[in-house]
Amino acid sequence: MHGMISRPPDAATKNLATSRVVLLLLVVMTGVAPISLYILVPALPVLATNFGSDISIAQMTVSLYMVGIALSQLIMGPLSDRFGRRPVLLGGLALMVVASIGCIFAETLPQLIAARFFQALGGASGMVISRAIIRDIYDRDRVASMISLVVAALMIGQMVSPLTGGLIETAFGWRAIFYAITIAAIVVAVGIALALPETRRSRAAGSGFRGDIGMLVRNRAFVGYVMCQVLASQIIFTFAGGGPYIVVTQMGRSSAEYGAWFATTGFAFLVGNLLCVRFAPRHSLEKLIWFGLALQLCGSFANLLWSFTGWNEAPAWLFGTQMIVMVGNAFVMANSAAGAISIRPEAAGTASGAMGFLQQGIGALMSQFGAYLGGHSATTLPLTAAVLAISVLCACVMMFVVPRREAVASAALIGQAEEDETGMM
Repeated sequence: MHGMISRPPDAATKNLATSRVVLLLLVVMTGVAPISLYILVPALPVLATNFGSDISIAQMTVSLYMVGIALSQLIMGPLSDRFGRRPVLLGGLALMVVASIGCIFAETLPQLIAARFFQALGGASGMVISRAIIRDIYDRDRVASMISLVVAALMIGQMVSPLTGGLIETAFGWRAIFYAITIAAIVVAVGIALALPETRRSRAAGSGFRGDIGMLVRNRAFVGYVMCQVLASQIIFTFAGGGPYIVVTQMGRSSAEYGAWFATTGFAFLVGNLLCVRFAPRHSLEKLIWFGLALQLCGSFANLLWSFTGWNEAPAWLFGTQMIVMVGNAFVMANSAAGAISIRPEAAGTASGAMGFLQQGIGALMSQFGAYLGGHSATTLPLTAAVLAISVLCACVMMFVVPRREAVASAALIGQAEEDETGMM
């Protein structure tokens, strides 16, 4: 049938699901864009000096990169549903390679900023399509644990990437960073070309972006899971936006000390993902989401309480309690993402793209909002109140928007029946 790519047979899918090479590819394709974001951060002052610009202009190599990541998710996800995972991935990485070469030879800061935007536009294809591939080759009950495993490995990469970027810049200059990114993108593309077969599910002729979006938006479970995932991610953006102002301005600590304390929240998020990998195969994703929501609510309520008592004017109280929030946050984000991309498996790319776009787009605004709360107040109260409000809203979405498990299961069975019927056509 025209416009269809057959899903790999069960044996082939099982081989993919147990392949360590495929798992490694999922990690590196997810990480190539965000690692390329953070690896340049230590070189921003050098860029500003070399190009004779203000540091705020050099910062646009990061902010426009984030815009590119957001737009890429909206574009590449639906394209992967229509044309297949492999061609869109390889096309995106090819764009990243060309843009990275453009970064190497940039003569002005605007040229570098433009090249960075296209670098993100191509590279972020791996972020959105990796989630779709996970849904293609794993059962619904394993999706959350595999997303958590990929995120956990990615977190380790993100933690070391600023240090790596700083070492490369110090030893070889800032352009060497883009040589490294170019080589990494080529290696990932070659790995995908050699070791990753097409995984996209069969699709009926005539189905497309509009039909996929229409069916997803009309599905209460999809809307609920996406809202839950996006809101949970905003806790990270809000706290990260306000944290530097609270620690450095309010508490009078150094930026280096802030960096060390903030790393504890990243470590807690990593631990949460590793715990999710362990427990997800044994428990329903709804139960794990509620467990995560409970931790988020308890931690954020405790931090608000510490704000009233004044205890979290010391970093140990503020970040120690935030670590509880972040462990729960990992459970909520991974399992709600798994729920969202499982509603309509053949449109997993579109679902993943919409979720990623909302997460990044709203995150940019919430980061600014967090910075405003942290920078325009004398206590931690506004920021901790905002985090609690987001946690409560997240729980309300799960309670009032996502249907009961029986309804979700029924929808999944109906979707499976429709898919089987499509495959027989």
